[in-house]
Amino acid sequence: MAAFAPVGSGPVGIGVIGAGNISDTYLDNLGSFPDLNVLIVGDQMTERAAAQAHKHGVPAFGTAGDVLAHSGVELVINLTIPAAHVEVSSQAISTGKHVWSEKPIGIDRESARALLAQAAAAGLRVGVAPDTVLGPGVQSAKRAIERGDIGRPLFAQTSMQYQGPEVFHPNPGFLYAHGAGPLFDMGPYYFTTLVSILGPVASVAALSLKAVEQREILVGPEAGTTFPVEVPSTINVLAQFEQGAQSQSLLSFDSPLRRQGVVEISGTEGTIVLPDPNMFTGHSAITRPFSHRGADPGITAGTDQPWVDVAEEGVVVGRGLGALDMARALRAGRPHRATGELGYHVLDTMVAAQESAARGEFVTVESSLEPIEAMPVDFDPFARTL
Repeated sequence: MAAFAPVGSGPVGIGVIGAGNISDTYLDNLGSFPDLNVLIVGDQMTERAAAQAHKHGVPAFGTAGDVLAHSGVELVINLTIPAAHVEVSSQAISTGKHVWSEKPIGIDRESARALLAQAAAAGLRVGVAPDTVLGPGVQSAKRAIERGDIGRPLFAQTSMQYQGPEVFHPNPGFLYAHGAGPLFDMGPYYFTTLVSILGPVASVAALSLKAVEQREILVGPEAGTTFPVEVPSTINVLAQFEQGAQSQSLLSFDSPLRRQGVVEISGTEGTIVLPDPNMFTGHSAITRPFSHRGADPGITAGTDQPWVDVAEEGVVVGRGLGALDMARALRAGRPHRATGELGYHVLDTMVAAQESAARGEFVTVESSLEPIEAMPVDFDPFARTL
């Protein structure tokens, strides 16, 4: 992590590029944080930017260029589609602005590495979603593991499977395009959580498949029309972590059975079940091994295991939490948590999984990462600190 000096004072000026579906929750939350000042919304469809600006009380709207030209904007929130993430983030950096990008940081290693190099040369910061893992749900579990509540972590299991985003999204085609699919669309939530807790990934192996070549939109004005599937719609990933733990992860848009948000980490002294990493809050609980002889065989078989709840600590908000942490870090001169380096390592892991599935062999993940500090329990998004 590069060293940063404190920059500026007062609330951090925010400009948002991309006024699509996800902009509502970002604008709701960013506008509620006293340490941020949302100044402008931009989109290639300026009428959409205008509608979002009026809806959320943002004083200005325009194109992406208007956001980048705004003198008050210090931090750009990049909510464009994945294929445009690097290009838009690079443009923000070239105009002297820090950038927070929706996930993933990019869709290939080369352009993402170049983006981080560009930011480092300019002395600017890059932050990358998902910031769900900074919410009280995952963070409370992370603190429990760091306390040693499950002993030394050994292995993890995660699962995200359902029918696919066409069941709710009116324009789901881009979620099956190159740079998307369940691996790149949903994988960041699960791999970011695992990396935040278990440390960086050393190598991966994967198997993937594509159920059909065409899929049908099921909701909205385009319901009944079809679109091509460019990438695997199911992938199974095995990961070996640098610190010795292992994980297996299923990511699928092909399952009639809906099972999402499954994250379980087993250690030498217990197993913890975490909340959905796509949410900012949720229940965690730990079950421990039996330490006496003659235990009830029904209990040891797992039919009635005792569970200990993990207390959830912290203020629950939503998307934008990572950008707020980044803004406060900018003013304080400290590292932020959801860094570009973290986003790149997760991208590197996912690309390696994609390569493994294509080549039928383990693939080394070349990037690494420093430990990620847990969010303070007393981090209050609604306090005015700047």
